[in-house]
Parts: sequence; structure tokens; C-alpha cells
Amino acid sequence: MKAAEAAKSGKPAKAAEAAKSAKPGKPESHLAMVRRARRINRELAEIYPYAHPELDFRNPFELLVATVLSAQTTDLRVNQTTPALFAAYPTPEDMAAAVPEELEELVRPTGFFRAKAKSLIGLSASIRDNFGGEVPGRLADLVTLPGVGRKTANVVLGNAFGVPGITVDTHFGRLVRRWKWTEQEDPEKVEAEIAAIFPKSEWTMLSHRVVFHGRRICHARRPACGACPIAPLCPSYGEGETDPEKARKLLKYEMGGQPGQRLSPPPDYPGRPAPALGAG
Repeated sequence: MKAAEAAKSGKPAKAAEAAKSAKPGKPESHLAMVRRARRINRELAEIYPYAHPELDFRNPFELLVATVLSAQTTDLRVNQTTPALFAAYPTPEDMAAAVPEELEELVRPTGFFRAKAKSLIGLSASIRDNFGGEVPGRLADLVTLPGVGRKTANVVLGNAFGVPGITVDTHFGRLVRRWKWTEQEDPEKVEAEIAAIFPKSEWTMLSHRVVFHGRRICHARRPACGACPIAPLCPSYGEGETDPEKARKLLKYEMGGQPGQRLSPPPDYPGRPAPALGAG
């Protein structure tokens, strides 16, 4: 069932009722948790068959730059900023030679623009000098670039090189703890524990699905529990709004009838493209 259809159908309401009536039993075994986690992943695959990275990019360098810029801001703001940025600096060689103040002005809308501009010039110079002008396709190499940590490296590897990886951002960490897949707070420990639950081939798409769910339904402050298709599988059901009608009003992006974050979304995306910077 498509995401918007699931949100508008009776499925979330029925799921919420089932979760509400469930009685607490003995502590869940590790095996039972793994089975529940894998079932949640299968359900999410049906809800979000179009899950994808929500940063616009055309090549590994653009994805790397966009991911660095995405820290402490929204993917939408990054996507609204990068068209002018990549028009001015299309290659690592171009960005490495940028005048810092000019680059800062272009990335200013994403916040922390001085630190981000410094990282972009540094990583571009490293790519030029150490990797022949090509973004490296290995984790060990990517994390040597200025401003690039394990999370950013996994985003680039999974989506630009097809190398499976789990991306532990704030949404992913929040949901896997809410679902009791892990109790870890450290991103690397979270990554390790979740990687042990799922086959490697699922890692990249699992990351997209969980993040999609966190952005659309399972919000940090007011989760839309009453409109959640996986409510019966969630041990934290009830932390958010359980009334189906009220919960549906909390849905975001395509599930709430609103534009997505990408200006150039994939062809199978069921929602509307985001507006360009200054367009709304």
C-alpha cells in the first residue's frame, strides 16, 4: 500500500486500536526483537517503496558536498542552495580554488557557513591532491576528508557507489531506540547493533525507510501514532497523538499533501517537488 493511501485508509486507525489493546507480557527476547525489526522493515518497504536520499545530486561529489552542508539544517534548504553552488563550482578542482568569502556567501542559507565553507574547500583540495580529483569509494578514504565523518561517508557510499551502509542520523537513532532495537546513543554503536540485525543488502534502503518514517510520521515531539501503519509493532505506541483524525493532521511531506524536500525528486516520488529558493 502506498504511503499516502496508507495514511488516508483505515489501516492506521485499525493498527492504532490493535496497539492500544495489546497487553504487556514478558520481556521480549532478542530473537523476537530481531523478527519484529525485520517485519517493521518489510512494512516500511511497502509504505515507502520510493524511499530515496532526499538530497539532490548528480554525481558523488555533489552528494558529498550536499551531505556536508546538511548538518544542522534541512535537506530542503540544502537543495535550494546547491544549484547556484554547483553552477559556480562544478568540480573539486573548482571548489578547492574558491575564494572563501565567495563560497561562504553561497552556502550561507545552510547555516554555520564559515565552518562549512572551510570544510568544502579542504575536502575538495584533498580530493584533488590525494585522489586524482575523484571522490574515493572507500570508507577509510572518505573519513580522511575534512568535515567528513562516518555518517556522511555511509551516505555517499550507499547512494553514489552502491556500497551498503547504515546512516545513523538523528531520525534513525531516535526511531531505532523508540522501537527498542537498541539502547545505544553513540552513532557507531547504534550502527553496529543494527547492522547485526539485518542482512548487508538491506542496510542502505533500511536507512532511507527509517528516516522517511521519522520525517513523515514518527516525529520527535509529536509522533502521529494514530496514523501509523506499523503501530502494532511499536513498543512505544502512545508517546504521540493516538486519535486517528488528529494524528493525520500531523503527517508531513507527501503523506500530508505537502511538497517534498527535493527540487528534483525521483520519477516514482508520489508527492510534489519542493520550491526553489525564494519561490515559496
